[in-house]
Amino acid sequence: MSEFRFAHPYVLILLPISLIFLYRWWSNRWRSRAGVLQYSDIRLLSNSSKSLRLRFRQLPNIIRLIAWVTLVIALARPQNGQTQNIIRGQGIDMIIAIDISGSMAIPDFAPRNRLDASKVVLKEFISSREFDRIGLVVFANDSFQLAPPTLDYDILNTVVDDLKLAKDVGIQDGSAIGLGIASSANMLRSSTSLSQVIIVLTDGENNVGELDAITAAQAANGLGIRIYTIGIGQRGVFTVSQPDGTIETINSNLDEPMLQQIASIGNGEYFYAANLNSLQAVYDRIDRLERSPIERSQFTQWQDIADIWIIASILLLILERFLRHTIFQTIP
Repeated sequence: MSEFRFAHPYVLILLPISLIFLYRWWSNRWRSRAGVLQYSDIRLLSNSSKSLRLRFRQLPNIIRLIAWVTLVIALARPQNGQTQNIIRGQGIDMIIAIDISGSMAIPDFAPRNRLDASKVVLKEFISSREFDRIGLVVFANDSFQLAPPTLDYDILNTVVDDLKLAKDVGIQDGSAIGLGIASSANMLRSSTSLSQVIIVLTDGENNVGELDAITAAQAANGLGIRIYTIGIGQRGVFTVSQPDGTIETINSNLDEPMLQQIASIGNGEYFYAANLNSLQAVYDRIDRLERSPIERSQFTQWQDIADIWIIASILLLILERFLRHTIFQTIP
């Protein structure tokens, strides 16, 4: 960010003082100036028109005044500065793994379904981070890496906006939680951050995939990765209103004991969210838990630009002397 300042701003007090002095001096000089040429009758000049030389006779004085103003500004030492932030510390590398199985379409986060509610809160969470690299993984019958850890939150939010259910993108249904954890851990393997975190959000159980979720959590823990798990959706048997007005009875298959065990293995925590407000509270809680020790120092590098004003003042004085002794020369 570019800034401007005067290193010696008190010098600018000379401007109003000098302007008052010059105004009085010129006023007195103009009033006391006597005519040099004498005419027998001043009516001889009544029909004469004012020449440009006469109209602009004060131009040398005006140029001298501007030269003085630029000189005072130069004495005040104008400076341009470039502000820079120095970041001390290191952010967190974080992967968010989201379930996109068919059950995420259940509209018990009215008026949104589970996936849409997750997207809204996730975008707010991403926006609250500043120095952390965040990546995105989705899983259904298989897992897919959508975005590597990045600081470009605008692109990441665009990816979140484009999230769709597995059936809408031609992926087989299911919840391969173990594969989701494994894919997330694989993205963090090359991380040099002191802290790596996986957040797993699901409404189901590990019912497909070649890798058991507990085994995947143990492997991630071996890499020093912390795991938070979030279970969403209403528990047990409940009913929801469908868009066509029908009532559907749903039996939740949320495997909370498994998610709790995963979080325990990963030295994290398990959170449950039954509605939008509680889901927001969960992400707020994780946001407070996972804060990296970042220190920001700001400094401004100043560069003097007084030479420009000095040169301008000199050129104006040269122009003033030239005009005064040529075009606007007066008879003594």
